[in-house]
Amino acid sequence: MDRTFQVDLRGVVDLLSHHLYASPRVYLRELLQNAVDAITARRAAGGASAPALIRIEPPDVTGDGTLRVIDTGIGLTEEQVHQFLATIGRSSKRDDLGFARHDFLGQFGIGLLSCFLVADEIRVLTRAEGAPAVLWRGFGDGRYSVQTEGQRRDEVGTTVTLVPRRDAEQWLQRYTVVELASLYGSLLPFRVEVAGVPVSGDGLPWRTGDEGRRERLQEYCQQLFGFVPFDAIDLSVPAAGLTGIAFVLPTPANPAARAGHRVYLKRMLLAEGAEGVLPPWAFFARCVIDAGELRPTASREALYEDSLLEATREALGDQLRGWLMRLAGRNPRRLGEFLDVHHLGVKALALHDDEMLRLVERWWPMETNTGRMTLADFRAQHGLVRYSAQLDEFRQIGAVAAAQGMPLVNAGYIYDTEIIERLPQVEPGALIERVEPGDLSTAFDALEPEVELAKRPFLQLAQRALDRLGCEVVLRAYDPAGMPAMYLTSRSASFAAELRATRERVDEVWADVLDALARTDEQDRSQLVLNYRNPLVRRVSEIPDPDLVRLAVEGLYGQALLLGHHPLRPADAALLNGSFLGLLNKAVGHEE
Repeated sequence: MDRTFQVDLRGVVDLLSHHLYASPRVYLRELLQNAVDAITARRAAGGASAPALIRIEPPDVTGDGTLRVIDTGIGLTEEQVHQFLATIGRSSKRDDLGFARHDFLGQFGIGLLSCFLVADEIRVLTRAEGAPAVLWRGFGDGRYSVQTEGQRRDEVGTTVTLVPRRDAEQWLQRYTVVELASLYGSLLPFRVEVAGVPVSGDGLPWRTGDEGRRERLQEYCQQLFGFVPFDAIDLSVPAAGLTGIAFVLPTPANPAARAGHRVYLKRMLLAEGAEGVLPPWAFFARCVIDAGELRPTASREALYEDSLLEATREALGDQLRGWLMRLAGRNPRRLGEFLDVHHLGVKALALHDDEMLRLVERWWPMETNTGRMTLADFRAQHGLVRYSAQLDEFRQIGAVAAAQGMPLVNAGYIYDTEIIERLPQVEPGALIERVEPGDLSTAFDALEPEVELAKRPFLQLAQRALDRLGCEVVLRAYDPAGMPAMYLTSRSASFAAELRATRERVDEVWADVLDALARTDEQDRSQLVLNYRNPLVRRVSEIPDPDLVRLAVEGLYGQALLLGHHPLRPADAALLNGSFLGLLNKAVGHEE
């Protein structure tokens, strides 16, 4: 035999408060939504001349501790009261009354139920055109009653009265009600009053006249988000029934932080911090939008992720991108100011947008060893774009590369390497080459054959001094002459060095595994490149004492590590200390 579910209303209210709604404050939003939908239905049935007023009377006005919300909407008949108000999940709005669903704010038929978050009793006094007034009373324990006899309401519409719970009186006080009504209903197209004082605004702030518009939008942004915007960008997506405004932040934003946007649906506030409205790269903007076709989630506190929202997000991204392109064409100085603040967002977009890549190439100055310049200027001056992919590598070799006549771009900042490597895809003539520190030695001058032959014994001594560190000693001539030595390494050589350092700290089993890995890179070693143009190096190369040569080379090795900003391993620090101590002992012994 079929049976009907028995619903524990308290359990449902607890479910709403803990898992659907973020706060009890939504009760007023739901009451406003019901009132707005009722007025919308009446106007659709009786024409635009139907009255449109929502009055909210807090306890200090009613005088009996209750809150009343009065609307001039379509009202309900007794049959509709039984049909809609007594059935959880059913709505008195939308198709059941013969109107299109998208004309209304409510979508889930549980709005009135949310009032039990703050009330023990809900009274709905309502009258439809040509029908007697009806009083519906619902209680938190699940009971309800419907009365027609003796009920009176002169005008068509509905009055909802809330009798507060003992622990929820503060939610119905005037200051709270004014704040909530202003928050949710300030943009509603109908007049909303709290204790006779209007709280609804004068329409959408971004749909104002041109005179003084910029100043008004700046003030509006400061009120909402707390900053004066760098610029304001009009937004429009007709397919979503969307209009709005995007405010560009005047200070850098954290790319990892999720931006929150203010979203209205049919002029009712949906969320103060909605995510996913703009593309992830547009973290430099905060927007306020009003949409008619986007779908809310069940709690009506966020947007439902569907194909329309995805298409809307892409359209809004295109509009922000268009603003950037217009800025580049009309006001390059202003674009430069924007890029100084928000280059990360633009570079993130350039990773998959060709036009933005061209904009970055033309307008964003990058660090090079010949001064800051754009990639376009660098290509015009030097042709080939040589770049260092890591910041530390650029610091190690940038100055020396410049001395050898090798222009080099520092691509060690976020997205720069990816942007340079994408450049040939949009500029077929662009030539790029990644430079690692180990590649720099090929730009140094080799010694004359007779000099190289004469210095071979010195190189053999120097190599024995650094063999245990896995470093190859090379003698070259390069500028600047004041630099005695450079420590050059590649990524694979650095990896091999890490393997060797790790091997010293693990047990025998793991040591064997690391040995096997290290052998695959045993030909790729770091280099200590001694500069034969440096007077100190030439003097060291002429020392007849092998022990003194060893100490001097170890000292040059340590100096090269320090000058190149390389991390010092324990073995490096010990070698550097040992070389200084040995040289000091030699000097003291010589004086004696």
